Amino acid sequence: MTRDILITGGGTGIGRALARHFADAGDRVVVTGRRPGPLAAVARETGARAAVCDHTDPVALTALLAELPATLDVLVNNAGGNTDFTDPGPVTGLEGTAAELALCARAFRANLDANLLTAVLTTRAVGDRLAPGGAVIQIGSIAADQGAGSYGAAKAALTTWNLDLAAELGARDITANVVSPGYTGETEFFRDRLSDTRRESLVAATATGRAGTPQDIAAAVGFLASPGARHITGQVLHVNGGAHRTR
Repeated sequence: MTRDILITGGGTGIGRALARHFADAGDRVVVTGRRPGPLAAVARETGARAAVCDHTDPVALTALLAELPATLDVLVNNAGGNTDFTDPGPVTGLEGTAAELALCARAFRANLDANLLTAVLTTRAVGDRLAPGGAVIQIGSIAADQGAGSYGAAKAALTTWNLDLAAELGARDITANVVSPGYTGETEFFRDRLSDTRRESLVAATATGRAGTPQDIAAAVGFLASPGARHITGQVLHVNGGAHRTR
């Protein structure tokens, strides 16, 4: 059965792998994001339909609805990323402390907008279109469990919000889960600021001895969107090579 899939943040990295995964399975895919160029490239590669949208903007989301199918079988809230890559410089005196606190507040808000607000607004916007037997999948992060400033806090908030969403959608036979990646190569996450030493330490933290790939994440999302996962909801699926272990 051909399904209709919406993938936010679908222009690069994990989003691009998700588009290819579902398109290869014969599904109809819509990818969204803020940059027309990468979206157009994914559309050419996969046959997905591309739509430019800032998922923090309710007006843009309302306009997006006109470009989406009447029903959606799978929503993947992949838009996000760490907005904490700003060095505030040295802090001196009370003025410096006040400036640092203001910057911290802005950093928290930026990451909440990018990683939590996008998912909440998008899910609410398309909520009436989600079909019974469907799935909503959030892309979380190992940072939600291991800490990483405002980014980790935002991903932790996303995971907690998903608990309520699962309870809300369950009555409609719709599941809601989180896929939580660890260090994943072949993405723009670190914006070319990842040193060789840091990369080596992230790989060394795994039990598998390698970085994750976007295809690893896409396969996990594909499983949670499959008929075999219909009784799995309100859960976090960790895909980190054992860098974060649970029981």
